[in-house]
Amino acid sequence: MNKFSFTFQMAPLFHYLFLFLVSSCAAQTSFRPKALLLPVTKDPSTLQYVTRINQRSPLVPVPLTLDLGGQFMWANCYTDYVSSTYRPARCKSAQCSLAKSTACSVECPGAPKPGCNNNTCALMPDNTVTRVATIGDLGSDLVSIQSTDGKNPGQVVLVPKFLFVCGSALDGLARGVVGMAGLGRSPISIPSQFSSAFSFRRIFAICLTSSSNSPGVVFFGDGPYRFLLNTDASSNLIYTPLIKNPVSTASAYTQGDASSEYFIGVKSIRINDKIVPVNKTLLTINREGYGGTKISTVNPYTVLQTSIYKAIITAFGNALSGVPRVASVAPFGLCFNSTSLTSTRVGPGVPQIDLVLQNNDVFWRIFGANSMVQVSEDVLCLGFVDGGVNPMTSIVIGGHQIEDNLLQFDLARSRLGFSSSLLFRQTTCANFNFTSNA
Repeated sequence: MNKFSFTFQMAPLFHYLFLFLVSSCAAQTSFRPKALLLPVTKDPSTLQYVTRINQRSPLVPVPLTLDLGGQFMWANCYTDYVSSTYRPARCKSAQCSLAKSTACSVECPGAPKPGCNNNTCALMPDNTVTRVATIGDLGSDLVSIQSTDGKNPGQVVLVPKFLFVCGSALDGLARGVVGMAGLGRSPISIPSQFSSAFSFRRIFAICLTSSSNSPGVVFFGDGPYRFLLNTDASSNLIYTPLIKNPVSTASAYTQGDASSEYFIGVKSIRINDKIVPVNKTLLTINREGYGGTKISTVNPYTVLQTSIYKAIITAFGNALSGVPRVASVAPFGLCFNSTSLTSTRVGPGVPQIDLVLQNNDVFWRIFGANSMVQVSEDVLCLGFVDGGVNPMTSIVIGGHQIEDNLLQFDLARSRLGFSSSLLFRQTTCANFNFTSNA
């Protein structure tokens, strides 16, 4: 992975500036919602997860690719951006300090407009699909979002000075998308700003759908998160610590930055309760930030360092030796004749894969619905791909593996809660009721 390191002198982040900014960004409403929600659809062409945030004055829907580890929301400001409430973040302002901006756009050619203002602090919006980062201005604008009681959608609330970055690296994003919605560990990520505006616990949850026709959901705020049949997907979660990678995993970064992505501590991997032999040094994060396991909504499938990938392919193939193999279908390396496989409530009847966490009794179990990909009528492939010999992160848990699983990110306690497959509970992430507030 190529990286570009930018070093600037950082303005000090004083406590009173933070309090000033939070109070100025607080939602202007007497109604205090319990939680907020965004629908998330799956784009069938790119397999990206796309949400829409209503922004600007007058409000318009802004389609964004969901980026779980993204540092902030960024959107194209250079085409058709019209808003009476847009404000640039001036250099050395409280907004710039909160965003940890270390650069200032002193002069912009042309008439002032969103994305082009003098004396405006700058950040580096990162297109994590193409791994291209650019320089963009920090600004704020009005955002509206729907509240929820965890079961039904409620009234719309406003955040008048929501911070975001103007970006332009749109190549590789789903059709119509104009930026990315960053949910990462950052003071100006979307969850951080909503929790500050409405005095939530610093907690959010994602539930991605496997369907291209019905949306999944992102919740901001604590549960319960109830789906049709009155299933509380946030009950009986399994918890594991969130781990901080001290080195940034972004395409471009300031020296000394930690990663904004979400890492967990996978200790070993089991297939059908048998340990898969892997080099365990790859499972820990070293001083340079290499290794470990993170969760991604940008990678459509789980990406594994080459030796881990080969070990899993071998062990899975051996455990399913009675099923005829067929020619591999890119990007996958192990495919089977699906007519020889049984069907279960949690997908094809294949060996279960366990990511063993802090001890042998705490594990993330991956069933057939999340491990296998139907690539044609009679062909199923193991949905893991080879990430190369020396990737920065050894295991990247991708979108297909987390679909129809509820993942709750509790930043106050620095822990991840996960449900395993909701199919076991006769529901899916597409079963939230977006239409009724009865």
